[in-house]
Amino acid sequence: MTRSGTTTPLPLPPVAPEVFASAVESLTTRLRGRLDAAVEALAAAPVTAECGTFAVRCGEDALVTLAPDPSGTVTDTEQAHCTCLLAPRCLHRAAVLGACPIAVTEPARPVVIAPSVLSGPGAAAELTGAVPPTEPGCSAGAGRSPEPDRPTDGIRPTEQVSTTERVRPAEPNQLAGPGTGPEPARAPADAPTGPTAAQIRAASGLWTAAAAVLSAGTAGTGAVLEAELLRAAHTARLTGLHRAEAAALSVVRCLRTTRDPYSPGRLTELVTALRELLLVAHLLKAGAPEPALIGAVRRNHRPDGSLRLYGICREPVIGADDLGGVVTHLLDDDGRWYTLRDVQPGGPARARRAGTALVAIRSFLSDHFRVSRGGLIISGATVSPEGRLLAESGVRATFAAGRPWTEAAPATVFARPLAESAAVRFPASRVGDPGGAGDHKGTGDPESAGYARPLIGCDVEIAAADGEDLLVRELPCGGDAFADGRPNPGGPFRLAPAHSHPALAHTANFRRLGARPGLRIRVLGRLDPDRVTTLRALAVGPVPGTETTLRLPHDWQGRADLGYDVLLSDHFPPNIPSPSPPSPSPDFSSCAVTSADSPLWRVRRLVELAVTGGRRIAAESTRGSDHEGHAAVLRRSGLVTGSDLLTALGAVAGRRSLDVFGRHSGADPDQYATQWLATAVYLAAAEANLRHGTWPGHEHADTDTDTSVDTDDSRSIDS
Repeated sequence: MTRSGTTTPLPLPPVAPEVFASAVESLTTRLRGRLDAAVEALAAAPVTAECGTFAVRCGEDALVTLAPDPSGTVTDTEQAHCTCLLAPRCLHRAAVLGACPIAVTEPARPVVIAPSVLSGPGAAAELTGAVPPTEPGCSAGAGRSPEPDRPTDGIRPTEQVSTTERVRPAEPNQLAGPGTGPEPARAPADAPTGPTAAQIRAASGLWTAAAAVLSAGTAGTGAVLEAELLRAAHTARLTGLHRAEAAALSVVRCLRTTRDPYSPGRLTELVTALRELLLVAHLLKAGAPEPALIGAVRRNHRPDGSLRLYGICREPVIGADDLGGVVTHLLDDDGRWYTLRDVQPGGPARARRAGTALVAIRSFLSDHFRVSRGGLIISGATVSPEGRLLAESGVRATFAAGRPWTEAAPATVFARPLAESAAVRFPASRVGDPGGAGDHKGTGDPESAGYARPLIGCDVEIAAADGEDLLVRELPCGGDAFADGRPNPGGPFRLAPAHSHPALAHTANFRRLGARPGLRIRVLGRLDPDRVTTLRALAVGPVPGTETTLRLPHDWQGRADLGYDVLLSDHFPPNIPSPSPPSPSPDFSSCAVTSADSPLWRVRRLVELAVTGGRRIAAESTRGSDHEGHAAVLRRSGLVTGSDLLTALGAVAGRRSLDVFGRHSGADPDQYATQWLATAVYLAAAEANLRHGTWPGHEHADTDTDTSVDTDDSRSIDS
């Protein structure tokens, strides 16, 4: 949507799911068939905004007006009007509502699924789809309020802010050592043991809608199927199924933001969201007695006293829908992580400028560079369940002095070997989002504790450059390890830039670092879920206790943000010794391995193809010798279960039943969706085990983990 006569995008207000679903349900069958074309035609329609009201011209006699409530969201059907004769059962009104973004709601917090649930009567791998009888008194949601959880602040100015509770959250997840975090919340002894009949019906509706989306694929899923899924999500919210509702909304958003169906990043996100939705709906409609499947309404909290935060680094953000900006990470004295986010439309150009842009927290005004090198004292802070600091009324912020990495974060960030951090980040045998950060059983869940997820830090020695990446070896933890000279580095792994866009400084900085093998640096970043033994670096600094390291300016406070700060020749030591000889354990060949290099890519190819092209394309791809060859390779590689699931998914995708006259009577979407779900869950668990096992020395880490499902790990404070 653009302003008349200009190319500046004018975003429409977010719309509640039930409003768009009601508008589509009111259309006739003929108008529903024209809805997708009408939504696409609105891309060039003129939009005007005046006094909080949005007007969209859809024709000479059709003007659609949206009047959001004070929160900036269209929450009622009466807030959307059209001047045509068919209103409100008109195509113009439904198309405009379909072009609006879906109102953002906070997803249910990460949960732990007991292994017994996955192997019980409602397991995802069970292909019968039968729903076992449920006792009338079994209710997981009887005591839950049907009030929907309100969305908190995000990147859109029209989103609501949920109410706050003045409670002190549990202790955060600290990487200093296992066993320091809180135990996961346990249900009381007299808690219900299963969903109610209404929740089972709502879960069945979600399963039916999601199965229809899976059968159609992204190419065939239009506004009508999206509306059916949104209606099922609204019903799930009314019955208290918060986790299932959040998963359904994630699927709709992924469908809308996937411009290119074969885009790797967006496609992976869509596959993850659809797998989560189908898994939760399948277990709920089967009456699985697991309270974690219900989810919970998460609310903001106000910590007691003031927050003393220290800036750690800045991270450029380049997102979908031409979004760009910066996230500044901060840390308090107890090792709790917070972030300050400034992301708006503007793409990579805005991401480059945002590094030094002004940031305002109520009356406080500074810039991201000063905050990342300095600190903040915040009184009356409001913290979201993910650790976001919200700029609500009553918040007061003051600039404070910062600390170098050696003082602000050594105990919580750089004290644990990278292999142990990888075991926490990628636990084995997980069911759920393989790209989400898993949590250690003994360290607690940072999101459930109300804090942002920690970044990963380590000291490394650069061995060589490999394209845009760096091949490095980990150095022993602790500055006293350098007292006796140059210690022998540990296992090898790969450093990769967080972004490769030329507008940012990552690529140039990596090129200068790669030209100096033997250099020792301190790195802070995130583990890459899609590339084994790969750390996405956000910032670097000098290693204490050695001369063969960076020499950064004093005002940089001992670190350089790789996306913004440019490393110069003066920042490197004059004479760098040759890299230490490699240890006899794994060589750098293991660093080049990615998840796609394993035989599992054959399973992922069919799983993703089924999502993009739908059931018909999945069936066509399995007709031929290639499909049988893929199954044979998996079996020879020892992945017998993967081979069987690959064969079964292809057989179910091409199966068509016949009526008494020998005519095709259509396919069973439930059986196909269940088989796809079983294959997707196997793929997620197998890839999680692959990532878990490829880090050198992982066998020494504590890997006693539970099966968990994670949500999006974005944390922010809007400015």
